[in-house]
Amino acid sequence: MTIKRIKVGDRMSQAVVYNGVVTTAGQVAQGAAGASITDQTKDILAAIDALLAEAGTDKSKALTATIWLSDISDFAEMNAVWDAWVSPGNTPTRACVESRLAAPHFNVEIAVSAAVD
Repeated sequence: MTIKRIKVGDRMSQAVVYNGVVTTAGQVAQGAAGASITDQTKDILAAIDALLAEAGTDKSKALTATIWLSDISDFAEMNAVWDAWVSPGNTPTRACVESRLAAPHFNVEIAVSAAVD
């Protein structure tokens, strides 16, 4: 079986497609670093949409999601954006935890997996 790597870097690929599933690396708000939780979440989900499209799929095929918040008190604000983004009736399994992230200007990180047809 073929492995397809998307946006390959020295340390990691941003997504990997294998055996009908794409898995993304944890995405942070590169275009909204230091911004509100709302803006960071929107930026991350747009990046995920782009990675899924490049892999040949979309959020309606999402299987799992893992969300890290630097402060769990931002849960409701992040969820407001998440709830508007997910495909109705196609919500993935999900975990959300509080965690220290890689840099203080990132307050949300999200990784997803999705089926690829």
